[in-house]
Amino acid sequence: MDEQAAGVVTVEILGQRYPIRSDLDGAYIARLASYVDEKMQRAANRTTVGDSVRVAVLTALNIADEYFRYRDARTVTSGDVIKLTTELEELVDRAVAQATNDARPSPAISK
Repeated sequence: MDEQAAGVVTVEILGQRYPIRSDLDGAYIARLASYVDEKMQRAANRTTVGDSVRVAVLTALNIADEYFRYRDARTVTSGDVIKLTTELEELVDRAVAQATNDARPSPAISK
């Protein structure tokens, strides 16, 4: 990574250098580029076609898949926690009601 000018960070992805102009921290941009480079290297190693556009598309699909799975897992987990909390609350309410009913003396039956 070379700092060429203020706000420009040069990164290397799949052997190509890219100057990136951004207000983001240069180290963060370098981490992003490293992540993308790693994903592209994996995609390139798995495909027999050496076309960099094809590798980039496969990489984008893999990263999108990771993102969707993460997003969906967070959504499902949050919903599950709310559902389980509600079910637990209802269970406790029923148990308290049952315990209260069990603690009351039985009405006397008179003849």
